[in-house]
Amino acid sequence: MILAVVDRLSLRLVPDELWELAEPLIPAFRPRPQGGGTAALDARAVFTAIVYVLTSGCAWRDLPPSFGVPFQTAHRRFSQWTQDGLWRRLHHAVLDELGSQGLLDWSRAIVDSACVRAKKGDL
Repeated sequence: MILAVVDRLSLRLVPDELWELAEPLIPAFRPRPQGGGTAALDARAVFTAIVYVLTSGCAWRDLPPSFGVPFQTAHRRFSQWTQDGLWRRLHHAVLDELGSQGLLDWSRAIVDSACVRAKKGDL
């Protein structure tokens, strides 16, 4: 019963269509140089656990064990994937996919200074 609930939650957090875009962008697993905790986990499970933490607002330490991913691993992969530029590439892939389907209306776009760095001087 719990597995079925987690599966439904996981599919709601990371539907197959999103996973198809994300999977090829996820960097290959690399073991930690100091050893320990080096077992490769299912990338989709890790990705889903990260999406859960980011969308729920819970602390990494509060990641439910039902995801099957230790919170330390989820946080470490989030940090690695952030350094590798995964989130930026995924954002562009989602925009490209939505654009190719005609689902974006660029006539209503907003630029927020929290997202775009303000440059000093002449452009």
